[in-house]
Amino acid sequence: MIKELIIDSSPNGATIALLQDKQLVELHKETVTNAYTVGDIYLGRIKKIMPSLNAAFVDVGYEKDAFLHYLDLGPQVQSLLKLTKQVRSGGYQSKLLDNLKLEADINKGGKISEVLSKNQLIPVQIAKEPISTKGPRLSADLSIAGRYVVLVPFSEVISISKKIKSNTERVRLRKIVESIKPKHFGVIIRTVSEGKGVTEMQKDLLDLITKWETLITKLPSVEPAKKILGEIDRTSTILRDILNSDFQSIYVNDNGMYEEVRSYVHEISPDLESIVRLHKHRDPIFEHYGVEKQIKSAFGKTVNLAGGAYLVIEHTEALHVIDVNSGNRTANKENQEENAFQVNKEAAREIARQLRLRDMGGIVVIDFIDMHKPTNRKELFDYLRAEMAHDRAKHTILPPSKFGLVQITRQRVRPEMNIVTNEVCPTCHGTGAIRPTVLLLDDIENNFNYILVEQNEKKITLCVHPYIEAYIKKGIYNRQMKWYFKYGQWIKVKSNPAYQITEFRFFSSKDEEIKL
Repeated sequence: MIKELIIDSSPNGATIALLQDKQLVELHKETVTNAYTVGDIYLGRIKKIMPSLNAAFVDVGYEKDAFLHYLDLGPQVQSLLKLTKQVRSGGYQSKLLDNLKLEADINKGGKISEVLSKNQLIPVQIAKEPISTKGPRLSADLSIAGRYVVLVPFSEVISISKKIKSNTERVRLRKIVESIKPKHFGVIIRTVSEGKGVTEMQKDLLDLITKWETLITKLPSVEPAKKILGEIDRTSTILRDILNSDFQSIYVNDNGMYEEVRSYVHEISPDLESIVRLHKHRDPIFEHYGVEKQIKSAFGKTVNLAGGAYLVIEHTEALHVIDVNSGNRTANKENQEENAFQVNKEAAREIARQLRLRDMGGIVVIDFIDMHKPTNRKELFDYLRAEMAHDRAKHTILPPSKFGLVQITRQRVRPEMNIVTNEVCPTCHGTGAIRPTVLLLDDIENNFNYILVEQNEKKITLCVHPYIEAYIKKGIYNRQMKWYFKYGQWIKVKSNPAYQITEFRFFSSKDEEIKL
């Protein structure tokens, strides 16, 4: 599988497209004004305790208070509160946790009112970005992610990714981390650390420790509801999490962004630095690499599949419904079951891609075409699970119900990617109504007064719909002749079948459009 990353940088931010075998599978938008990113750590102030929800609303500077549930406090929240109080009062001088006596874990079935109180300050981490009318979702169980490991304060546990199957490798990695991790810090060893040496692991862990020290340094002076420690930008996060030897190219269209990406890739994976390339072609980067066309075809209510089948995708606040239709696909009447199975497999592959591409979260219900053979239903379920295995978001897939529906729950940590593929009608400008055609020639002549009299343009050309051209040139003493006597110069009139009936444009003697 060949992967490519296309980064379209602009003054407002960057759009990042991930391609697998030239097919668009993920699209991310990073805006300059996006202040709340998953992983950011803020100094929150408790605004309200809600015993009925066993949760608290926390002020982190967002227009709506963020939500912090008891189960998201983390077992060592009392140690976090203790450290915060001591650091802000000047009673704790160390930047690590060596000199801190950890508190006992909180009761899993406890009440939030027993732990937190109104106006109390607590460092919190963004677990979900603001979605729809909801504020951010928070966690007080802090962690700082690196390329190979994740640093977890107030813990001694070393966890290893389940995707690392070799017992020998697991033991090796555990020994490396045990020898270098500081006291009262837990570590999660990520999948990409498999096969990495002591030097790489140690550098990554030391970088995370430096970030923690930065947090402790800022904690005494930071104002409530302000950011203490920011996650790296979306581009770097994607590179950190997915960059591997499968990547063939990373294309960037901006010099500044190119240098940043090249520097970051050199830092995390020097052997892949050469795949970062600057886009120098005249065409926009997304058009040049075929991304723009894929975006237009992949988003929208209806998604067409090869062979005539198609998907219909409907969205609500927390539920997405996907209907699979065979469309005009020709089916052998004697083998409808096989045809339904093939369409469903094709749909399953596209659905797995759509979930990643749109970053659809919550509950997804899929209505596949009915199949009668249990073996086919089982094979389709296994095929869908295999396709979804590439998805980095946590998800659960339930077997088909007796009605043939497949239900998926998928983690949602940021708003769904929504791109409007419909274009505004150039004639009605989206209103559904056009100006009266009887006034069309008056509009044209009003523009003549401006172009020929006020701007003193010479040898202009009027381009219109073929019907309008025929009307203007009809008869001996036609409109074109009247314009000649009125304005003292001959005005060329050309037709363009692509124009709408009321659309017209003016061009200069150099064949450049005259903007009005």
